[in-house]
Amino acid sequence: MKYKRREFIRATSLTSVGLAMSGILKPLSAQTSIPKGKRVGIIGLDTSHSTAFTKTLNTTTSDEYSGYKVVAAYPYGSKDIKSSYERIPGYIEEVKKYGVEIVESIKELISKVDVVLLETNDGRLHLEQALPVLKAGKRMFIDKPIAASLSDAKKIFEVSEKYKTPLFSASSLRYIEGISELSAGKTGKVIGADTYSPAMIELTHPDLFWYGIHGVEMLFAIMGTGCKSVTRAYTESTDIVTGIWADGRIGTFRGIREGKKDFGGTVHTEKSVIKLGKFSGYNPLLKDIIRFFETGETPVKSEETLEIFAFMHAADESKKKGGVPIDMVGLLKK
Repeated sequence: MKYKRREFIRATSLTSVGLAMSGILKPLSAQTSIPKGKRVGIIGLDTSHSTAFTKTLNTTTSDEYSGYKVVAAYPYGSKDIKSSYERIPGYIEEVKKYGVEIVESIKELISKVDVVLLETNDGRLHLEQALPVLKAGKRMFIDKPIAASLSDAKKIFEVSEKYKTPLFSASSLRYIEGISELSAGKTGKVIGADTYSPAMIELTHPDLFWYGIHGVEMLFAIMGTGCKSVTRAYTESTDIVTGIWADGRIGTFRGIREGKKDFGGTVHTEKSVIKLGKFSGYNPLLKDIIRFFETGETPVKSEETLEIFAFMHAADESKKKGGVPIDMVGLLKK
């Protein structure tokens, strides 16, 4: 029995709605409704940051993130870090639920987006993956670590300057409760700080680059730049890295590999001793990323990022040499 035309249209419409609600149909691509200038592309679907950023941007109906949406992703990253490459198939399916198109190359991604989140977990790939984005003039956030070596980190910023394309990199732990209050000046000058974080080691990266970077970045967010020497005490379970700043202040980082793994720290100021609070998730960082996409103003300067990497590089050198102090100034000048 044939449907009448009106009945056919009604039946197929109801079927489509049902399929969409059940998740069988792919959601409408964000790209179909996002104006030029607001289209975000992701490189690397081997980290939970990619799915977290996508979910927040693509499900937020308010103007909290200025209308930016993730429209495309190039999923591939590390080929030899199991904890990274095993995630990719699942994360591909996850972001597709939010209307993200999966593309075959970074070149194709660049043609479809206005700004880029470089999320590949493997810092060894960042210079290679960042280069075409910078050449194309697309503003870019590079997730931690910006690179797997101090020399690659320097090259990335050199290329950024060459093509006049701004970028920045940061750990979400920079936004842990308590750090932002320090900039208000109510507690007086910071005279020292001690931070801690997990510091699991990945053999493809220098020791602190993989995860210890979170606690190191907290330390620099509190102390600022100006560290002149670094000393590291190392055991299989713990790192204690001590930095001496040019003005005589001392900051320490404890890397945890045994026992309770958490993030935090203590800040010593002229007026008080402050305990850092809880990790507040990815959204504070994401809001800074969106402001950067809008204005081109980097919330974390290249000088600070490079000093963070010099600090971690120096910590490795100190470990290799039995815990002797390593000159930071010389590393940054090379």
